[in-house]
Amino acid sequence: MRISSLQIFNIARDSMAKANEATVKTQEQMSAGKRVLSPSDDPVAYIKILQVTDELAGIDQYLKNIDIAENNLNLEETIMNNVVGVVQKMQEIAVAAGNTAALTENEYKAFAAEVSTRLDELVNLLNSQNANGDYIFGGYKSAAKPFGGDAFSGFNYQGDDGQQFIKVANNTQVAATDSGKSIFLDTKSANNTVQTSASPGNTAKPPGSISIGQVVNQGDYDKFYPEDIVITFNAESNLSPPGKNFTAVERSTGRVITANQAYIPGEEIQLKGVSFKFTGNPASGAPAIAATRLFGAEALPAFPVDFTAPNNESFTITVGGRTERLVLDTNIASAADLAATLNSVTNGNANRLANLGITANIQGFHMPQGMNMTIANGTANTNAVLGLNSAAGSTSTDGQSAKAGDRFFIESSEKQSILTTLARFKDVLGTYDGSQESKDAMSAVVASTIKNLGNGLTSVVDAQTKIGARLNTLESTRNLHLDTQLASKKVMSDLQSLDYTEATTRLAQQSLILQAAQQSFIRVSQLSLFDRL
Repeated sequence: MRISSLQIFNIARDSMAKANEATVKTQEQMSAGKRVLSPSDDPVAYIKILQVTDELAGIDQYLKNIDIAENNLNLEETIMNNVVGVVQKMQEIAVAAGNTAALTENEYKAFAAEVSTRLDELVNLLNSQNANGDYIFGGYKSAAKPFGGDAFSGFNYQGDDGQQFIKVANNTQVAATDSGKSIFLDTKSANNTVQTSASPGNTAKPPGSISIGQVVNQGDYDKFYPEDIVITFNAESNLSPPGKNFTAVERSTGRVITANQAYIPGEEIQLKGVSFKFTGNPASGAPAIAATRLFGAEALPAFPVDFTAPNNESFTITVGGRTERLVLDTNIASAADLAATLNSVTNGNANRLANLGITANIQGFHMPQGMNMTIANGTANTNAVLGLNSAAGSTSTDGQSAKAGDRFFIESSEKQSILTTLARFKDVLGTYDGSQESKDAMSAVVASTIKNLGNGLTSVVDAQTKIGARLNTLESTRNLHLDTQLASKKVMSDLQSLDYTEATTRLAQQSLILQAAQQSFIRVSQLSLFDRL
């Protein structure tokens, strides 16, 4: 077989290239400290390495999540401890305030000042933020301050009931926040109590306010409970002389509790055992504009028409979905005869008009409440005496119902927040005057305050217990992740780490082969027929 010079060169080139490639590969492995640098190095090991890498990345993220949750819960626990301290201090003052026989008005005012300061401190604690600026007790609405209001009109919760959960393992989520409503607002009250509020539809600017309220006669209120009170400011013309006034009704039945009561800003009002005050300038309502349908509005009345038996005829009047049928049963020769027949007790027309709230005189029909009326279902004869199209239907258009002014609510409740308890306690402390009535009120409020603060403290401690359980869960989950991480790194090391002793030996061998190939090529490349001549 003959071997050309070109073949010799190609064989030498390929041999040196393979030897060089193997040498470079080994050098790269030694430089990276890894045995598997590409899928072709070990396909099975490469797939396993990718799986373990993903697992380690997931563990790293879970560990970061655990740190975030732990930081939030530790901060929340610290705030809870401060809240407990405030509540316990208020319990001490409540116990001391019960000694009405020894304490003076000035001492009670000093107590009121301290309660006010502590109340502000408590509100600030409940509006605490974490390192990201999120409000801890706002639920899902963590961007806005959850607790607003003041000690006069009461405190309101602007967050929601949600809890923000953080995933700390494949099948494990831990609540990193708590709703302030469930901890601080939804606290069982010692007695049936109330919550006051203004309707969001009120129009006064600046708005009028209703005080936080106080149950001053528990027996009277218990008889009324669980009904609610709706207070509406009426048209000022309801009073004589005209002035601001309001009406209070029972929400479920509409039964009037007090009507057209004159409004005096800051004056104490008592309804059904509940004491409260209004301040500001609530918007008054607008009076009703009476609806009228005058006789002859559509045609000149035609008299006389004899409706005596057996010629009785009738027509209907409808107001607000209620209909009554009026009878014409006399000889009507004038508007006075018509008015007399419509107001007759004998034929029942007077009662029917009263049922509708309508009056009738020689001019026509009048609806003082402002609801429009429709006269219909009559005949040609009723058309003639009324001067109205009573057959096809004739409707008034000038009536306007009264418009309610600002509204306020006193709603029954079996819950009382810690903030409300302290606000009511502060109010009684500040108004103590040493009278027997004041002492009785103080004794009652002190008793309920002690119970309600105890209930609030129980709610806070329960929340602390749950936080502790979550922190334990985070700790055990972290330990599990760290153990898994260690095992995964061991697997990764076994799959990927380079044996430097073996690699060094292999590199020396590959270098020797490369050198041999190079030396051989040099010797072979010098072979020529001319060298033998």
